[in-house]
Parts: sequence; structure tokens; C-alpha cells
Amino acid sequence: MSHTAELIAVGTELLLGNIANTDAQMISQGLSALGINVFYHTVVGDNPDRVRQAVDIARGRADIIITTGGLGPTCDDLTKVALASAFGKELYYDEPSAQRIRDRFAAMERPITENNYQQAMLPQGCTVLDNDWGTAPGVAFESGGVHVIMLPGPPRECEMMFNYRAVPYLKGLSDGVIASRTVKTFGIGESAAEEKLRALMNSLHNPTLAPYAKPSGTELRITAHADTEAEAMALIDPVEAQVKEILGDVVIGVNVESVEEVCLSLLKEQGLTLGAAESCTGGLIAKYMTDLPGSSAVFRGGVVSYTDGVKAGVLGVPQGLLDQYGAVSPQVAEAMARGAKAALGCDIAISSTGIAGPDTDDRGTPVGLVYLGLAYEDKCYVKEFHAGHVARERVRRQSAQTALDLVRRYLTGLLK
Repeated sequence: MSHTAELIAVGTELLLGNIANTDAQMISQGLSALGINVFYHTVVGDNPDRVRQAVDIARGRADIIITTGGLGPTCDDLTKVALASAFGKELYYDEPSAQRIRDRFAAMERPITENNYQQAMLPQGCTVLDNDWGTAPGVAFESGGVHVIMLPGPPRECEMMFNYRAVPYLKGLSDGVIASRTVKTFGIGESAAEEKLRALMNSLHNPTLAPYAKPSGTELRITAHADTEAEAMALIDPVEAQVKEILGDVVIGVNVESVEEVCLSLLKEQGLTLGAAESCTGGLIAKYMTDLPGSSAVFRGGVVSYTDGVKAGVLGVPQGLLDQYGAVSPQVAEAMARGAKAALGCDIAISSTGIAGPDTDDRGTPVGLVYLGLAYEDKCYVKEFHAGHVARERVRRQSAQTALDLVRRYLTGLLK
């Protein structure tokens, strides 16, 4: 059976813009992976009448309602009261939940106040979702064909409660198993990927295929429903093969998060080391690599050569190249990569030099023009990359990720 969900975030602070509704983003991604359609997001303030109105609307157009926030101990934490009233359920005092609250406060060595026991008032007949990450228990119940799940609002609590309490409950609503697999790409936008895959997407019913735009690259999620996980994966396999065939070398992996993760894996497999010489990216390449556990086995280090003096003095870039061609040039990108390879003693070195903006240089080089060098063996490959006249942070991020994609392409034999 296909389910549809609506998310209701309760909190006046969300409406005022004091905090961002990151819970909704996280839950929507999780529901998509389960094959559950999310058609509406609602945000409502801490007002019982308006919460009730939002619930009444949601129950008419969704069979799963997930609320976030309003489960705490204060007077404006009214989600349970409003939901229980909307579905005709009485609240009762759940002693096991109260004991968990007492234990939590004892572990924190903090005195408990009487209002905290408000969190142990739960709708009759509900499934209690124990909260090992905070004090407010979550709640799940079914009424009139609608499943209701209430989760706490603090983002860390909400994420853990969703993944470890709500997801098992939701999986139990479907006959059989829902499985998904994500094909990760780099260098192709969501709209371009969708255009190439449109015919395939329209032809599918089970599994389904959907694109998602992410800062680290477009993702294609394949979701299947079957009696067993093995059967679901068997449905996914041929679609994955078709996606890879259609998109070609922009596919960087399956169930991977980023191009740097792929680079780390390939470098380890091949027993090679990497170094970086960065100008416009200001150390982002090194950051992306060293953010990954285990990167010390393959990443030797980096040089942030932001000035011409450092390019010449540390990396050995000939002053004549800097004077003749300028720092933003293919010649200097090559010299930087070769200099980093020698200075860092690595098998492969990547370099970046360009204009991140917002202003151009004294040579009139356009904002967003970046040269990336890749030194390996006794060779060097230089790529001219145009990020466009976009925000400085975006130029830097895209340049660093594109540099790492050059490493991936070299290690997979795509770069000749």
C-alpha cells in the first residue's frame, strides 16, 4: 500500500524565523527513502486552536501525520493535547515514561521540577517511542485509518527519534519490505539528469526513480517494494544499471556521500597518496579530505599558496611564469601541482588557482575562472573550469569538488 504523509512543525519560533525547520528536511528525506510520499509541510505556532485546525486539514489529505515540537514541559508545549483532542483520545499518566524522565535527570545530576512530568501524559492506546536522547517521549497511534507520530523538536533528538523509533514503526505499516539505493553523480545538475532519465522514470512503477539536488552532486534514488529485501534489491539492480549507462562517467558511485569519499576509497585501494596546492580554494580541498576518518593514510598535506610569494618560495613556481601569465593561468596551475608533488612527496597532487570574486584581478580575469592542475608520474593535466559569476563561497566549493573529481577520474582511468 502506498502512503502519503504530511509534516506539521509546531513552534512560534519557526514562524518568526528565529530557527530553521531542519527537522522537516531530515524527515522528508527519510520518508522518501521509505517510499512514502510527502505532499505537504505545515508550520503552525504555539496555539491550540490553530494546531487543531492544521491537524484537521492534514487528516483529510494524508494517512500519516508526523508532528515535531511541542512535547516539552512548558505551558506552550501543547502538541499532545491538541492531537489527542483531534482524535478523541484521553491523556493518561505513563509511569514508565515518568521513570525514564527521573532517570534522565538523575544521570544529568539535575533536580527535576514537577512540570517535567507533563511529558509523561500520553494518548490512550498509543505506542510509546522511548527517547534515549532527551526527556520527552515520542508517540505513535492509529485512528480512523490515519497514523500519527509525534516527535520532539530539538534537531538532534528529532533525528535520532525518527531514525531509531519512527522508521521501524513506519516500516511495519507496509506489507513486505521497502528498499532503496542511491546513485551519486558529480558534474550534472538535477534538471539535466532528469531530462536524460525522464523516459526511464516515466516507465517505472516499482521500483521508482527520483532525482535530488545536493550541494555535493545530484542523487538518483531508486526505491522498490517487495516481499523480501532480496527481491527488492533484484528489482533495483537493472534500474541502477540503466541509470549508469545513461549518465555515463558523471556517476561517481552508489550509496556514497561525496566525491572525496570516493577518492579516499580509490586511493586506499591503489596504495597511492595525495597532496594539494591551493590558492583560490583556500584549503577546502584539504578540508574535504581530512574531514573523512582514515584520510591520514593517503592524504599527505596541503599548501595554501594564496600569494605569489608563497607560490614561488614554497612551491617553486618560476617567477617568470607568474610575471608573464599571471597567477590565474594554466601554466601556473601546472607548476603549482608539480611543486606540491615534489614538496609533499605524494604520488598525486592537485592544484587550484582562480578568481573566486566578488572582484576580478588586475588582469581582468573573469570571476569564476579557475585552473586546476593534476600532477601524476611525470605528467600534468590542467583543466579550465568555469564556475560562473556566482557567490564566492560557491566558486570555492565547486572548484574544490571539481579538483577532487579530477582525482577520481584519474584513478578510474577516465582521465587520459
